[in-house]
Amino acid sequence: MNRLPYVAAACIIVAAGCDRREPIDPPDGLPLAVVDADFYEDGAPSEAKVELGRLLFFDKILGGNKNIACSTCHHPSLATSDGLPLGFGEGPQGLGEARRPGADDPATAVHERIPRNSPALFNLGAREFSVLFHDGRVEADPEGFYEGGFITPAKWKLPTGLETVLAAQAMFPVGSPTEMAGQKGENPIAEAKSLNNMSGSGGVWERLAGRLAEIPEYVERFGAAFPEQIGGAEDIRYTHAANAIAAFEAVAFRSDDSPFDRYVRGDRTALSAAEGRGMHLFYGRAGCAECHSGKFQTDHEFHAIAMPQIGPGKSDGTDADFWRKTGERAFVEDFGRGRVTVRPEDGFKFRTPSLRNVELTGPWGHAGTYVSLEAVVRHHLDPIASLDAYALEEGLLPEIPAALELTMEGSNLRQDFLSERRLGRFLEKDMWIASNEPLRARIAAANELEPMQLTDDEVEDLLAFLRALTDPSARQITDEVPETVPSRLRVD
Repeated sequence: MNRLPYVAAACIIVAAGCDRREPIDPPDGLPLAVVDADFYEDGAPSEAKVELGRLLFFDKILGGNKNIACSTCHHPSLATSDGLPLGFGEGPQGLGEARRPGADDPATAVHERIPRNSPALFNLGAREFSVLFHDGRVEADPEGFYEGGFITPAKWKLPTGLETVLAAQAMFPVGSPTEMAGQKGENPIAEAKSLNNMSGSGGVWERLAGRLAEIPEYVERFGAAFPEQIGGAEDIRYTHAANAIAAFEAVAFRSDDSPFDRYVRGDRTALSAAEGRGMHLFYGRAGCAECHSGKFQTDHEFHAIAMPQIGPGKSDGTDADFWRKTGERAFVEDFGRGRVTVRPEDGFKFRTPSLRNVELTGPWGHAGTYVSLEAVVRHHLDPIASLDAYALEEGLLPEIPAALELTMEGSNLRQDFLSERRLGRFLEKDMWIASNEPLRARIAAANELEPMQLTDDEVEDLLAFLRALTDPSARQITDEVPETVPSRLRVD
């Protein structure tokens, strides 16, 4: 008798048995499954609005100097972020690690780093994301305090007509000199911003709408996306652009088909044994779900967890040691939520990030201080010790070979490169907080997170669960990048 077929069959059965997963019981506190109704317009805004938003998202026409788009810092190839701890705004060319400031050309040089990590955009079109930015400076206004419908830095000057908090968020990077607008004297958008004119006649938003109204294809697309509001170029407002960008982000970056999603929807074999153990730790003894709760693993609240700070900070505080030592006028702390509410008890608190696709969205932390997912998980186990032991990994922060400053010569504004000596002092800001014990102690004093003991195996299980929050489709969303945009500016 030829036994070969039986042996082969037995091998196939054994192999299949190895792949078979045992059902895993759900832990207490497991959230409900994500559904269409969780998103604005049930996750299905009009195709015309989404396509308009897609083109605007990638079009550098919204940059003051027409050299940067929303996508530059939130690119699909980099998991809707930029892959950097702290990125560069307008000026430099390229994406991600290839984006480097120039050394001798003011057009590609920078004035500073962006002081916070560029956040990923996954699932921000869900209704429960009612607070945005690391410090929550844009949020829904359910009590109708402001006519614009949202609490933002523009306060009562925010225009009406914004559909979602995500659209309200899209109103602001275009007015930031470092991020998108450029510096005073470089272009009319930056000039308007220097006069603090975002919403008035000749302001940032009016001028951007004017740029779009000069492009026939955009006029046609705005009319198709907002047929009841736009009959011609004169009807286009920047709020329409913000609504379209938000609609695109909500559809393109929705991400809710991870193994964890399939588990929550009823497939009790969707997780491996390690992922299941990690899930039980996450929702149990490790206490992760106390803050990373809900369908998207965030409570949308603000917490101080002693996360190290690198980079130039947000000019908070009154500590003048840096100024005294270097002669460079700067305050380099970042108070996080405290700089929005101006309440001392909110100092060094930052918004709980969603963990969807978290394995793809590093570096992690509001300043991008951790480059491995394991490192940032271990920070949570003993935040104070981790803060004190933090050392900046060599090469983590992209080099700044030269930096510009604005100076006046008579009535004329100039941009001059810092001398080599002053550049060295300028760059000391990058590690000033992390290496300054009194300032580091202020971050430690605000910490709310108690130490937690986990074995190495348990950390591995937690990491396995975090990776199970990755929607496989999020690894391949570069199809969203258009070949061309109506301005005909180069698309990255």
